[in-house]
Amino acid sequence: MRRLILFAAVAGLAACSPGKGGAPGAKFNTEIPMNEFMGHFVDPAAFMIWKNSGTMVDEKGEHSLYPTTDEGWDVLVTGATMLVEAGNVLQMPGRTRAPEADWNKYSRMLSERAMLARAAAEKHDEKAVFDEGGRIYEVCVACHEQFVIEPQMKAQGPAEGDPLPAAPEKK
Repeated sequence: MRRLILFAAVAGLAACSPGKGGAPGAKFNTEIPMNEFMGHFVDPAAFMIWKNSGTMVDEKGEHSLYPTTDEGWDVLVTGATMLVEAGNVLQMPGRTRAPEADWNKYSRMLSERAMLARAAAEKHDEKAVFDEGGRIYEVCVACHEQFVIEPQMKAQGPAEGDPLPAAPEKK
């Protein structure tokens, strides 16, 4: 009887453990184009962190962007939580891009760094939120370099002319 209970417990844990391809019979809808997924889900989540940490300097001086209420800190926790799950979603069948090993590496790094940002936000740790937000940014830039910028350069070539507007003339 003990062996049967032990076997059932182990089998249950094995069935619940994460594996490749999701649950048997799972069907993923990946019809939303990647640029829309990024624009409507990933970017807003990242900006929940980036717009609520650090400082801003304007004509009135330097101002902290950090939350001053528990509700404000919850915005950072929510953004980080969404980024953790975005990293998972990006590894789903139908979402990955070639080379998959690189794509999945960046996706996992996004989730890992977002978990650290989430923990920092839960502790209201301004320095750690800022630092982890920077590390999230580094993952985004590296992934975009490989999966957006390089393919566009190969397909379209470098931009022609000066991509920056002319600087105003000094008086």
